[in-house]
Amino acid sequence: MATKLDPDVDKTNRHVHDHDDTPPPEFENGVVQDENTYAFSEDRKLGVTGAVFLILNKMIGTGIFSTPSGIFAATGSVGVSLFLWVIGGILTFAGLSVFLEFGLAIPRSGGEKNYLERVYRRPKYLSTCVLAAQMLLLGFSSGNSLAFGRYVLFASGSTAPDGWAARGIAVACVTFSVLLHSIFPKWGIRLFNVLGVFKVAVLIFIVFSGFAALAGHRKVPNPHNFDNAFALGTGDGYGGGGAYAYSTALLRIIYSYKGWENANYVLGELKNPRKTLAIAAPIAIGGVTILYVLANVAYFAAIPKEELANSEVIVAAVFFRNVFGDSAGARSLPAFVALSNLGNVLAVSFAHARLNQEFAKEGLLPFSRFWASNKPFNAPATALFLHWLITIVVLLAPPAGPAYNFIVDLYTYPGAWINGFVTAGLIYLHYNKREQWTSPWHTYLPISILYFLANLFLALVPFIPPDGDWNADGYPYYVFPVVGVGVLLLGVVYWACWTKLWPRVGGYKIATDRHIDADGAEHIRYVKVYSKKHN
Repeated sequence: MATKLDPDVDKTNRHVHDHDDTPPPEFENGVVQDENTYAFSEDRKLGVTGAVFLILNKMIGTGIFSTPSGIFAATGSVGVSLFLWVIGGILTFAGLSVFLEFGLAIPRSGGEKNYLERVYRRPKYLSTCVLAAQMLLLGFSSGNSLAFGRYVLFASGSTAPDGWAARGIAVACVTFSVLLHSIFPKWGIRLFNVLGVFKVAVLIFIVFSGFAALAGHRKVPNPHNFDNAFALGTGDGYGGGGAYAYSTALLRIIYSYKGWENANYVLGELKNPRKTLAIAAPIAIGGVTILYVLANVAYFAAIPKEELANSEVIVAAVFFRNVFGDSAGARSLPAFVALSNLGNVLAVSFAHARLNQEFAKEGLLPFSRFWASNKPFNAPATALFLHWLITIVVLLAPPAGPAYNFIVDLYTYPGAWINGFVTAGLIYLHYNKREQWTSPWHTYLPISILYFLANLFLALVPFIPPDGDWNADGYPYYVFPVVGVGVLLLGVVYWACWTKLWPRVGGYKIATDRHIDADGAEHIRYVKVYSKKHN
């Protein structure tokens, strides 16, 4: 095994964190894989068709069953809502292009971590700590857990709009997921593989049911939502329009499109990745965009505006009731949505626990050996506990009442800052010849600028007061951007302690220990290098 230390650090008498340096396999939507060390043999690699379905499966989540209500409530317009879903698809393609250029040039595990470290090399390790703070503290399963609780209540016939009953079921949902992964890890994987089928099946069913609703097959009168489609709604439940409303609506749309950035993690499974993705990625993103727009058309075809604006997370359940009635059979359809939510919670808790464990294995966290442990069931139980703890805090911290939109905004918002810095870094690499940047994939400047400006809009506009009530959701409008930025700044504080304060007290420096495994893949650990004077 080859090892490489920072050249400016004394290589003698260094202390290395004593923990296993074998990285855990990465998980993406039901496929356990290490994106660098594991690859199919050439004859088993995926072509264009396989890549299209692989990306589709990664992108289609449970947000499309819950976020459309909040998006329509924020904009107050049927036409604007549909238009924003199309914009979400365009921004998804732009972001994918940016990330693929980085991913094909830097084919290592870590994603944004590698890209930020490549561009923002000073102050050293600052970008790493900021990104780690975002991923560790905001990588929760709260949104889908709460959606599971709401859909279970609706399927059982409960008339409770939200309240603590849904949050209690959400706590049970994430607790079950974490315990299953900790004690029976193989069964956890098998279960979310099976449940992952539901999300696609339910989405396609909604689309075709929407066509039936447009033809008049529904249990409610025609809501006439497409008459004067760009008119703005007024009354209870609407966000008042304006830049703030559009930014929050777009954040929720981006939440529903999430998963595109993980295309970097399947490069080893593709034949001729550059050529394959150049064809497959636009088809997949275009397909998801069409399905999402058609699903929203279906909702508008069967749900009156006022009911849609106030349905919050259970918009798909309201759609099923309005199309198929309130029979026991019709209530089984929201139960399928609940199952897809459970599958997503299982998948996200598994993936984020592995991410937490990877940070620990790199030595980035305090008590790294504890968080990196696989005892006692050969599963990342301690990392799963950390994910569970953060998810529970985010579930229970918001005030009584609807909390789903707040959780989604908080989950998505800091990513706008990260993606903005990644894109700005790519523009810098293109136009600074001293960087000698090359990549098999090229993102044209207009695409980079579009994606950068979109993320800048999403990062800054939420601080601008909305046109309507500042406390429309039961909390001040600025809470989620303040908390999101606060988490990123907490990463700065940790960087100052981890690289400056604690090393000064302990008499060491932080260095990068790069390990090359038997397959030629590079893995990183952050190690303490003690000075000779200290010894």
